[in-house]
Amino acid sequence: MAKLTSAARKSIPKSKMGLPSKAKKGGAVTGTFPMPDRQHAATAKAFATRFATPSQKKVIDAKANRILGKKGKK
Repeated sequence: MAKLTSAARKSIPKSKMGLPSKAKKGGAVTGTFPMPDRQHAATAKAFATRFATPSQKKVIDAKANRILGKKGKK
């Protein structure tokens, strides 16, 4: 997977985060589960399976599937 530096992560817009609502107010973190590209989207799905709640996983999977070009659940 492509490396994502701290500076690069901070520059990712909220729209490219799996859970932008988890962003810290006033902090440097813009959200969780960054998805700036296909590799990160696939990784976000895997991490969501392990670490996200079921409702968070649905949101992350839906966004990752749009990035990956998948329709529906697979």
